[in-house]
Amino acid sequence: MNIKEFIKGEFKGWGRYERIIFPISILFIILLSFYINDSKVALISAICGISYTILAGKGKISCYFLGLCGTLCYSYLAYQNGFWGNLVLYMCYYFPMQILGIFRWKKHISVKDNSIIKISLNKKAQYVFFISAIILSVLISIILKKTGDSSPFMDGFTTVFSIFGLVLTVKRCIEQWYFWTIVNGFSFAMWIEAYLNGSNCFATILMWGIYFILGIYFFYCWEKELSTS
Repeated sequence: MNIKEFIKGEFKGWGRYERIIFPISILFIILLSFYINDSKVALISAICGISYTILAGKGKISCYFLGLCGTLCYSYLAYQNGFWGNLVLYMCYYFPMQILGIFRWKKHISVKDNSIIKISLNKKAQYVFFISAIILSVLISIILKKTGDSSPFMDGFTTVFSIFGLVLTVKRCIEQWYFWTIVNGFSFAMWIEAYLNGSNCFATILMWGIYFILGIYFFYCWEKELSTS
């Protein structure tokens, strides 16, 4: 497959409204970011992050290429704002997992619309994932508090739930959207706090707010697809 065919395949299966709303949401962040003179790193991180979430929600393998760029930018922002849990998470876990995701998804692409074949966990596995995530989140939050993290509780929960969420993303499980909704909600609040404390990161706040909406939307889309397959 050449580059032209690959790009064409990545736009298969997009609805009429998705082709309009998704680009508008990205354009809105770009214009607002320039208007308020927000951090350019935060802007690039937001563009890559939102594009990654949209493409991942559509099951397109190209999401991981944007994810790698977004990971580097977000890591820099986490470092600037003292969110050590998020920094370690993105550099030591997200980055290699994005690369792994490319190879794992490549094996499960549907020829119908060039998107991944989606699956769901059984009830037992769902409980194990969720309970384990809560226990680890509490433990990590305690550790982060001792390191002087600026927001240990939110940083701890977003860090751990992101780890589990990305595992489920690579495994192509619909349950990832439960985890991402929790991560997006906590992260949205965490970056609002950072902004109120003087951080120049308004685009990052918008990014997490849009993530939250997209997470709910794509859960609905995946559930609908699985129920009809």
